[in-house]
Amino acid sequence: MRVLVTGGAGFIGSHTVDLLLQKGYEVRILDNLTPPVHIEGQVPAYVPREAEFILGDVRDRAAWERALQGVDAVFHFAAYQDYLTDFSKFFHVNTVGTAMLYEVIVANKLPIQKIVVASSQAAYGEGKYQCETDGIQYPPLRPVEQLMQRDWEPHCPVCNKTMKPVVTDEARLNPHNQYAMSKYTQEMLALNFGRRYNIPSAAVRFSITQGPRQSFRNAYSGALRIFTTRLISHHAPVCYEDGQQLRDYVSVHDVARANVLVMEDARANYESFNIGGGRAITVEQYARLIASKLNKSIEPSIPGEFRFGDTRHIVSDISKLCALGWSVQVSIDEIVEEYIAWAGEQPDVRDYYAEAEVAMKKMGTIRET
Repeated sequence: MRVLVTGGAGFIGSHTVDLLLQKGYEVRILDNLTPPVHIEGQVPAYVPREAEFILGDVRDRAAWERALQGVDAVFHFAAYQDYLTDFSKFFHVNTVGTAMLYEVIVANKLPIQKIVVASSQAAYGEGKYQCETDGIQYPPLRPVEQLMQRDWEPHCPVCNKTMKPVVTDEARLNPHNQYAMSKYTQEMLALNFGRRYNIPSAAVRFSITQGPRQSFRNAYSGALRIFTTRLISHHAPVCYEDGQQLRDYVSVHDVARANVLVMEDARANYESFNIGGGRAITVEQYARLIASKLNKSIEPSIPGEFRFGDTRHIVSDISKLCALGWSVQVSIDEIVEEYIAWAGEQPDVRDYYAEAEVAMKKMGTIRET
């Protein structure tokens, strides 16, 4: 069985490629190898020689037609992710690229047995909350005016009281930013076109995935990467808001296992699944954990700034995926220890955050209260 992995030279894609090869699949990769994740046009050393590699862009029909020849299943992980305001690019790459995938399959009557499309926890926006008066709520994006007053917690849209976060299941999406909206539309395309044209499809909504091979040069996201490189460079990790945001971190190894399970299990057809770590930790706690693993006595910096468009709390309910037989196997401590060991071996490790911070403040992404 031959499997195509778009974005297969990237972080999650490459680990999924490794697992597929271990399980005996033939693997083909489609990747455009562009910055900031990659050095332009350079195939990373970790990409295995056993995998066929095609340099191409998912917005290019010819690239899809070449990549899909003789393929039985597809993992569509290629995506654009950033905090930049080039809104259209998110939809050109993520949404149009996914539409092109189905367009080529239908037009050429290709016998694809399964497609797994990468979505994101970001599609939930603020996620699910419990109001003591009005019950379960899905609050909108927190107003800038509220955040400027350092009033961090979401308020009930009915009674305006502050609410408590609860784990967020797959039932309702509420995307707030350009990346999240593009992921939401990818899911709609995949699941609806899949049903309509009898192409078994599934969507996987990744929580904050952590582990080796996360590019240092993409400094806008990835708490483990940013905090580790800051601390290695003897700088304090910066926590936005008050550092008490709840987050859900999952190992890339657990994610790869989940990806392959969803591809192989027919019960996953036409469904969406959360892939998360099944545990909540605050951003400040995470920063302190990383510092302790690095033996650094550097306190987190909590300047009261906020990142425009961020969610306050988000922790995924993973019970639906666990019902297929998957479980979390890598602890948070193991995630951090493995990443630190890997980062220490890389020649290009340094504090990339300082440059990104200047750019994000200039764009208005990071704002002072």
